[in-house]
Amino acid sequence: MSGFIWVLAGGFLVLSLSLLTILYLFVKPDRVQPLERLYCKLQLAFTFNKQTHRVHPDVDPETQYIFIQNHSSHLDHVAMYTATPHFKQGIELESHFDYPFYGWFMKARGTIPVPKDRSGALDALRRALRAEVDAGHSILGFPEGHRTTTGRVGPFYDGLFRIAIELGVPIVPVAVTGLFEVLHKGSLVIRPCHEIRVYVGQPIGTEGLTEDDVACLRDRVRGVIAGEVDAYLALVD
Repeated sequence: MSGFIWVLAGGFLVLSLSLLTILYLFVKPDRVQPLERLYCKLQLAFTFNKQTHRVHPDVDPETQYIFIQNHSSHLDHVAMYTATPHFKQGIELESHFDYPFYGWFMKARGTIPVPKDRSGALDALRRALRAEVDAGHSILGFPEGHRTTTGRVGPFYDGLFRIAIELGVPIVPVAVTGLFEVLHKGSLVIRPCHEIRVYVGQPIGTEGLTEDDVACLRDRVRGVIAGEVDAYLALVD
């Protein structure tokens, strides 16, 4: 079954990302969003898994946010992207831009690269995030820095929280459960018949916060996400 899903979903991914890459080269990113959202829905559907969204009513479609999400699978952004109507610009390791199709798509879309050599990376990231927010876009980030190997939420890096405070952009915690069981780090098996749940939490303001508040903000956001993930794991264990 997994082999069949890889052929189906992989073929769809190559065709879709090729089309989206061409469109992003010639069309304003916001105008491509309906097609990208359709791609995300169908990409997940082709893994034969069910998806549900639960969005806090305080999440405003017209406000720019930094969405902070747990990182459990290569499918994380696909599952979360359609939960809210925001254009969400991603942040990705610079080395991933060399991948065929996916890397080309990210370059065309304007995904923000993070160099392997982190010296000076925070300043470049800050400028890139400010430009996206000024353009009316939100940001989607994974502060764990890598996919979990246990299903639980790992430690968070400070960078995105420090920048959120400096820019005065509110943070929205996002917890995705079920994807670790579908496709996790260290496995190439795609498992069907799971329910993927996306929880988009209450926005957390950063106005008035300072450098001294970075750790507290980081831990607060992580606590919301880890709470959702731990509650889910308690039910399935």
